Amino acid sequence: MKHHILCINSGSSSIKFSMFRLDDSEVPIAGGAVERIGLPGGWLWLKGEKDRRLVDRHDDFPTHGDAVRALFSAAMEDHSIPRPDGVGHRLVHGGPEHVKPEKVTPELLEKLRSLISLAPLHLPAELRGIDAVREHYPGIDQAVCFDTAFHSRMPQRAKWLPIVRSLWHEGVYRYGFHGLSYEYVTTTLKDRLGQRAVIAHLGNGASMAALRDGAPRDTTMGLSALGGLMMGTRSGDLDPGVLLYLMDEKGYDARQLERLLNHRSGLLGVSGISSDMKTLLEMRAVEPHAAQAIELFCHIARKHIGALTATIGGIDTLVFTGGIGEKAAPVRWMICQGLDYLGISLAPEKNDLHADIISTENSPCTVRVIHTNEDLIIARHTRDLLFGTP
Repeated sequence: MKHHILCINSGSSSIKFSMFRLDDSEVPIAGGAVERIGLPGGWLWLKGEKDRRLVDRHDDFPTHGDAVRALFSAAMEDHSIPRPDGVGHRLVHGGPEHVKPEKVTPELLEKLRSLISLAPLHLPAELRGIDAVREHYPGIDQAVCFDTAFHSRMPQRAKWLPIVRSLWHEGVYRYGFHGLSYEYVTTTLKDRLGQRAVIAHLGNGASMAALRDGAPRDTTMGLSALGGLMMGTRSGDLDPGVLLYLMDEKGYDARQLERLLNHRSGLLGVSGISSDMKTLLEMRAVEPHAAQAIELFCHIARKHIGALTATIGGIDTLVFTGGIGEKAAPVRWMICQGLDYLGISLAPEKNDLHADIISTENSPCTVRVIHTNEDLIIARHTRDLLFGTP
């Protein structure tokens, strides 16, 4: 049976979407975004099959509801894209209880609103996206898919944080994120992952996961999507003493710390130029700070690969995915330098061409590049949850 599933990823000022036709095949039939919601000069763009641009217009979209209404109007009324049979949403955080996709109900929404303190930058906007669809199109069933769910199978020791254990019972422990991306990679590669694998999802947000026999064993992010690797604007792991210093000596409060760690750190903070890796790579020859930001990013990534391999007893496969992981050959090369002791050896020509396998022919560790597709995972889960597995 054929189903059209709309996948929505809501941010604080944007809604990204894609539509899939799922039957005997899985066909993307539309995609796009509404950007600058609540800000002057909003932008709605829509692409159809084969990336044909259908809509590209600027307008004001005061609320997420206005954005959803404009999205449906442009897609279904103006360009005859089928009305979705179901809508699936990406939710960054599911807390300790929500470890699989769920159908949206009033009871579920109430529970999710109680989790906002765990992901205050993400959950409010994601819930607004759900509310907007429900308000304007109440007849369409919705589902939510949690980025944290993939990591729920990690062993307890990988979830514990070395703090007073009473906080564990309040949900303060390691959750892990980018789970929909990791799920796509593992379900696509299957046995080709090997027994021991590390997946590096490197983009504006970045994390890694260690897997043994396809099951998650550890990951770099923690309670929030702020921990672990250096990212575009996020710091990743920091000595907690840095935060105490900033509060005691500089008078930082929680709001100032949040802005520093989430929006002014990472590649942007170190380079003072940009959070965009492509821009920094283009400028590194003439801008020392750009080169330093790239060097630090790769150093931290390399260190985490070494740490994760220790949790799974070695490594058979290293996978690069995400915008940087898929497209930035110099970054992949720099990260892998010095990892020959793990059997990691890149073939320069394959790496430069972004080949599926970029390791040398006789390398003990296979290094792969794969384009992730989180929306397809959301579409599959939504179809299965709302209509049953075909």
